[in-house]
Amino acid sequence: MMLEAGLAGARFFHLACAIILFGGTSFVLYSRLDVGRSKRLAPLPAILATAALGALLSGLAWFVLTAANMSGALVDALDRETLSSVLWDTSFGLVWALRVPLMILILALIWWRGMAALSRRAIALLSFLAAILLASLAGVGHTQVHEGVSAGIHVTADAVHLLAAGAWLGGLLPLCLFLAPDQAAQVSNDEAVRILSRFSGMGYVAVAVLIASGSINSWFLIGSLPHLIDTSYGQLLLSKLGLFGLMLLLALSNRFRIVPAIAQSKTATGSQRLLARLRRQAGGELVLGLFVVGIVSVLGTLSPAVHGS
Repeated sequence: MMLEAGLAGARFFHLACAIILFGGTSFVLYSRLDVGRSKRLAPLPAILATAALGALLSGLAWFVLTAANMSGALVDALDRETLSSVLWDTSFGLVWALRVPLMILILALIWWRGMAALSRRAIALLSFLAAILLASLAGVGHTQVHEGVSAGIHVTADAVHLLAAGAWLGGLLPLCLFLAPDQAAQVSNDEAVRILSRFSGMGYVAVAVLIASGSINSWFLIGSLPHLIDTSYGQLLLSKLGLFGLMLLLALSNRFRIVPAIAQSKTATGSQRLLARLRRQAGGELVLGLFVVGIVSVLGTLSPAVHGS
């Protein structure tokens, strides 16, 4: 029990850090904000550097705890032969052998000069590497129970699901930074609407991809309605879908109620009040999204519902 809890915790922190890395760097690209000049995004480089370090440390913990779980004893987490066997003799280990150097590269790129000093081309490279890091998680876990064409479809669906989730959930953090109150650099209505419209444009695509890829994943992992209702895996998945629905409702409220109201607002006081409400709801989306990540982390430690467990 303790081993499973530690594994779920490591998965949560690693997935959260990978999502922050991809969502944060991609936000900089599509928002077209200059990290070096934007006072509102000043904390973002430090957040991304911390996420990169967190991804590396939690990734190593995930690997070690998985090795212990495979051997059946926590003490084997420090056994060199066990770790070596998992690393080179399992598909999980081979994927991790590629992911660890990638995490080190991302960390070095961020800490080399600091994100604020990186060109847009370098940030695009960083976002590309973060996308590979996040999508590569599809190469471990429940996707490995299939073979042939089914395996290819499932891995692809899981990879794009991870990227869509990363773009939406990870982008909420820099969006909240952008919307944070700052008397020295208040956001104008035009700038707020422009950035929010770009975020919403990304969000439309992300939600569509999440629904499509999530349906494919469910086909492979659930199998039938009774499995969805009668298994622990299915019940947790239903909880995840409920939280996703709440996130979607907040996002729709932001896009179709608050953003148009900001665009039509005639007073600074009214605009700031609407921006504060938008910030609270975006923060609510972020909190709900973290709960979703927590559920996903636990689901990864359970047997899929299609197996009837």
